[in-house]
This record gives sequence, C-alpha cells and structure tokens, in this order.
Amino acid sequence: MSARYTVKRITEVDDSAPRFGFQDVQEARFARDDLQAEHTGVSHHRLKPGRRQPFAHRHERAEEVYVVLAGSGRLKLDEDIIELEPMDAIRVAPEVTRAFEAGPDGIELLAFGPRHDGDGEVIRGWWSD
Repeated sequence: MSARYTVKRITEVDDSAPRFGFQDVQEARFARDDLQAEHTGVSHHRLKPGRRQPFAHRHERAEEVYVVLAGSGRLKLDEDIIELEPMDAIRVAPEVTRAFEAGPDGIELLAFGPRHDGDGEVIRGWWSD
C-alpha cells in the first residue's frame, strides 16, 4: 500500500527534456513516480518563448486536462488551433492529437490525467505553418 499522501515541489522533479535533447525548447517534469501516484499522471511543462513542442501526441484511453499557469500561447488540437492565456483549463479527449506553442513570454502549464502504461503515441513534425 502506498503512503496516504505525498508532497513534492514540482519544480524539484527531474527535468526530462535534456535527456531527449529538448532543453533548448522546453522543460518537462513528469511527477507521477515522485508523488507515488498509482493511477494519475501529472506533469509540468515550460516552453521557451516562441517555441513549439518538438512532437505532438495522443492516447488510446487517457483523457487529459491542461491548466495554463503563466505566459500565453496556442494549442493545436487535431485541425483546430486555440489561443491560451493564464488560468485557461482545457480537457482533451484521448484520441485528439495535441501540441503546444509558446507565445512571446513562453508558456507554463500543468497536465493531469489517468496513467496507463504504453498508452501514448508520439507524432513528430505535426505542426504545419
């Protein structure tokens, strides 16, 4: 049985972006293990000003919710592009392909959703201008 609760400063979670060569674009902190969460995924993302995530993704089963904490930008959801600003919350159905683009001040967001191992597909080169 896991602990009844876990406290962790999300900015102290390991930044996985450098491990994949994306440190010039973003920070990406996936906190599920640090929080000892059994069924919930949570991640913290900071995209640098004017940068796009290096790939899009979608899921088979996991619905996700994103909350913009600071900055602004855009989110491409399949063929739709929406503008984002602080405190916008967006629910995305599993099958929708998604990727973020930061505005002139960058964008910082949290992502939440159920965690299913192996449930995710990466799509490279997905943004088109």
